[in-house]
Amino acid sequence: MKSVLVILALMCSFIASKAQEKDSVALNRKRNVPVTQYGVASFYADKFEGQRTCTDEVFTQKKLTAACNTLPLNVWIRVTNLRNKKSVLVRINDRMHPANPRLIDMSKAAAVALGYTGHGLTKVKITYLGKNKPEEEDMATR
Repeated sequence: MKSVLVILALMCSFIASKAQEKDSVALNRKRNVPVTQYGVASFYADKFEGQRTCTDEVFTQKKLTAACNTLPLNVWIRVTNLRNKKSVLVRINDRMHPANPRLIDMSKAAAVALGYTGHGLTKVKITYLGKNKPEEEDMATR
C-alpha cells in the first residue's frame, strides 16, 4: 500500500511540473505585456513557519514571499492592496491547496507591508514582473 502511495505521489508531481512548465512558457512569450490578476489575498498561518515550500526553501514569515496557483514558481510580482493602495514586491515560492479559493497566500511580512493583517483577507491586484529580481529602488513598498 505504501509503495502505491509513493508511485501516485511521484506521478502527481510529474504532472504538476509539466503543467507549471507550460504556464511558464506562456508567460515568457508575453514578457513585454504585464499580466494582471485580481482576487483575494490571505496570509500564511504561523504553523507553516519552518516547513518546506514547493521550491524546497524553508518558509519564514519574515521574507517577502507568497504562494499562488496561477503563476509559475520563482517569479516576481507586485501585489497591490485595493483597499489602501499599498503595494509590495514578492517572489512566488509556493503553491496553495488546489481547493483554496483565494488568489494568493502571502507571508506575514508581505501582509504587514500591505496593511491587512488585522483583516485577514483583502482584495488585491497582482502584476507579473518576470523571473529577474526587480531593481533595488523598485523593491520598496509604495
